[in-house]
Amino acid sequence: MLLIAVLAVVGAGAFAITVSNAVASRVKGSAQQTAEAYFRDWRAGDVEGMSGLVYRPPADFVTRHLSLTEELHVESIELKPGALRKTGEDTAEVPFTGTRRLREFGAWPFSSTLRLAVRDRTWKVLWAPETLHPLLKDGGTLDLARFDGPSTELVTAEGDKIPENSYADTYLRKIQPSVGKVHRGWALVSSLPGRPAQQLLTVQPDADTKKTTLSRAVQAAAARALDGVDDAAVVAVRPSTGELLAVADRLKDNYSALVDAFPPGSTFKTVTAAALLKSGLDPAATMDCPGTYTIPFHRTFKNAGEAAHGQVSFTDAYAYSCNTSFVEQTVARIGAQDLIDTAKEWGFDKGMPTGAGAAACGTMQPTDDVDMLGQDAIGQGSVQASPICMAAIAAAVEDGTWRPVRMLPPKDVERIDGPLPEPVTLDDGVVTALRDMMAAVVDHGTAAGAGLPEGVSGKTGTAEAADGGEHGWFIGYRGDLAFCVFVRHGGSGRAAALPIAVRFLAGL
Repeated sequence: MLLIAVLAVVGAGAFAITVSNAVASRVKGSAQQTAEAYFRDWRAGDVEGMSGLVYRPPADFVTRHLSLTEELHVESIELKPGALRKTGEDTAEVPFTGTRRLREFGAWPFSSTLRLAVRDRTWKVLWAPETLHPLLKDGGTLDLARFDGPSTELVTAEGDKIPENSYADTYLRKIQPSVGKVHRGWALVSSLPGRPAQQLLTVQPDADTKKTTLSRAVQAAAARALDGVDDAAVVAVRPSTGELLAVADRLKDNYSALVDAFPPGSTFKTVTAAALLKSGLDPAATMDCPGTYTIPFHRTFKNAGEAAHGQVSFTDAYAYSCNTSFVEQTVARIGAQDLIDTAKEWGFDKGMPTGAGAAACGTMQPTDDVDMLGQDAIGQGSVQASPICMAAIAAAVEDGTWRPVRMLPPKDVERIDGPLPEPVTLDDGVVTALRDMMAAVVDHGTAAGAGLPEGVSGKTGTAEAADGGEHGWFIGYRGDLAFCVFVRHGGSGRAAALPIAVRFLAGL
């Protein structure tokens, strides 16, 4: 009986082994084969093929894979499976490493595990979001986020930072939106419900700079010359190119040295002298410079302080800023249209598109009234000019060519403010005479003994203003640097503007 029982048990065990082997023999494929097929399809981007190897894949299986590739800008993926490990009679797992190459970040490695089990007599992948990436577990998400980089930094022509407290800020702020490029950075962001988002990778945008025409040294000198001075501006220009080297603007009440126009006073005598020279008046010709002069049957004009200089040359009438001489010669020799035509040649009525604002350089109205013509001749009456306009006139005397003044490269200026006016080649004889006249102003005229450096030529100007005290002006040049100093309601050109010019030039 014992023998029969033993045989029965052995027989039952043998039957169970036989049945188990039979079941195993009916399982399709192997865990290794399924894993290899899954990795092969994943490498090839065959998400449909992957889905067929997954037990009950979620409805968004394909979409989830394709979306992650698209949203993270995945360019390629490398997968390196480890050795398959049996975790049970019908379960297994394959640890693996992967590297996604992201367009913005380059190689991004990760590690995960592919889990497998026998389902419906077939080895299947037991897929979960963390199979795709471990950070997708428990509702986690991966996203690319863009962020704006710093604004374009405007720099000097040399590529240096604009000097601090340079009084050019208004113009730089105006230019920045027009020339700035939007540089954005990228962040790879991991999020889990209920937790703060975490930046895994970032790419900072390149720092962007844009060169202006401003010179660091000239801008710094112009700004320091205005320290402690209210309602004034210094504009400096490179005569040979028209580049704006400095604009230090402390004008009040929202006035602008590049846009707004004011009566230029005796600095406009530079234009009037050009018209008189064109009419044939010789620089050495003598004329009276009385303290007062009355146009026959019309109004009376005075010199500053009614100063009289007797018989002087035309050059010295300019150097001493003789209003009386200029009014008499203008009324006798030329008409209003002649003066207007000359003013246009020297930039008046032309646009001044700097890149930081555009306006007419200067204006003068036609007239048949000799009293108005007399006022226009000395920079009063209908004559209006901006400080940048008068700097351009000083530059034209130095270079022999009138050029529009710009703060940016020509292409940028034209895109922002419109076409640049063409340069105007001026009459050689007129320009040569004006150079001598402006030199005489500094040598023995109204700017003599003020402390200007060697080699400076210029012209003072004092202008009556309807809205307050006199405006002070000084325009000049030294080598390839021309400038205008304007002090609104500051008093005479010699008392208000000339000391600023001295400080400016000394600071270069």
